[in-house]
Amino acid sequence: MSKKYFGTDGIRGRVGQYPITPDFMLKLGWAAGMAFRSMGACKVLVGKDTRISGYMFESALEAGLTSAGADVMLLGPMPTPAIAYLTRTFHAEAGIVISASHNPHDDNGIKFFSGKGTKLPDEVELMIEELLDTPMTVVESSKIGKVSRINDASGRYIEFCKSSVPAGTSFAGLKIVLDCAHGATYKVAPSVFRELGADVVVLSAHPNGLNINDNCGSTHMAPLQAAVLAEHADLGIAFDGDGDRVQMVDHTGAVVDGDELLFIIARDLQERGKLQGGVVGTLMSNLGLELALADLAIPFVRANVGDRYVISELLERDWLVGGENSGHIVCFSHTTTGDAIIAALQVLMALKRRSEGLAQSRQALRKCPQVLINVRFGGGVSPLEHPTVKEASDRVTQAMAGRGRVLLRKSGTEPLVRVMVEGEDEIQVRDYAEELAKLVTEVSA
Repeated sequence: MSKKYFGTDGIRGRVGQYPITPDFMLKLGWAAGMAFRSMGACKVLVGKDTRISGYMFESALEAGLTSAGADVMLLGPMPTPAIAYLTRTFHAEAGIVISASHNPHDDNGIKFFSGKGTKLPDEVELMIEELLDTPMTVVESSKIGKVSRINDASGRYIEFCKSSVPAGTSFAGLKIVLDCAHGATYKVAPSVFRELGADVVVLSAHPNGLNINDNCGSTHMAPLQAAVLAEHADLGIAFDGDGDRVQMVDHTGAVVDGDELLFIIARDLQERGKLQGGVVGTLMSNLGLELALADLAIPFVRANVGDRYVISELLERDWLVGGENSGHIVCFSHTTTGDAIIAALQVLMALKRRSEGLAQSRQALRKCPQVLINVRFGGGVSPLEHPTVKEASDRVTQAMAGRGRVLLRKSGTEPLVRVMVEGEDEIQVRDYAEELAKLVTEVSA
């Protein structure tokens, strides 16, 4: 069955536009509470990032959940992966994250975690959607859920992150610049790296509800690049608004993306005899990652774009590591979902074991030129189904056979078509990408 509300990463949209409205969140909380409660006693953790609308939606969800008889434990602003972790440790039936990840403050959304700290199964999402279309009720007064706040949530998660590196690990002598995107990592990330001994310079850690992801974080790397050079730092680490994406900057100011970080982690696991199977990337992973892993005889497979598909492929193959070039990196040795802080720590440990800097460690992966152009469209028939677009895509694919790839896909979280072309010749790649993007724009008009 197709889903009415849930996309590849929960429910997301513009604040004030259906379904990202207080009345829908009230009903969603009730429907989720009813679904979880049908499986037994119900305790639900609720966390959020730092965008201003999070307070409004937190209150609405809380009312809906308790009206269905679910107990609610509030975490306040916390990274998305922290909520997944705490959902497990508190033995809750589910965790809810109020966040729109890397989007601006005027977007928001809802993500769910199961009691195991993983994405909700499709059947549970469908159960919630079915309940959303039924009249809302309230349990009898004596069964209304209770609400409490977890005051030591940050400390618990900080210790969990530190436990992902060997006991006694010290990053003393390492100077790091952290860009927290004015988001959910603004408190915990500086504490983690400082407590492990690093000299930490912090950027974008003063959220005001409106500045999340605003010219900062993993989607806007220029401020971090400048700061690494100005501070003569060893490297920089950028998180997104909810702390599940990470990108880095080496000491020269060059950006190191998720593909390169994934390679560094996978190679380190292989060198220590701890790489179970291979690596899962996505349709957007650079061809250079696949080739570099092949040189090490590490199997590589591509999943659909979205961390839920990476995770599904990892589970199916019983592998341990996968991710996206955007910086969603999953390390099953340590956690159940994409975790930016955990991934960054694994990269730092890999560098430490090799006695290498980030610039040197990345050199074994030579990325192929890849051009990605986002084209906004207004809905209706997907421009990807248009005969002109299909014909042009086939023509470019044939022209690049054996030397590159063409990928056209709709975003799962925004009304965008992503046009990606990858190959050996950067000028040719850009020409092809611009040609295809122009056609998509024309048929979308």
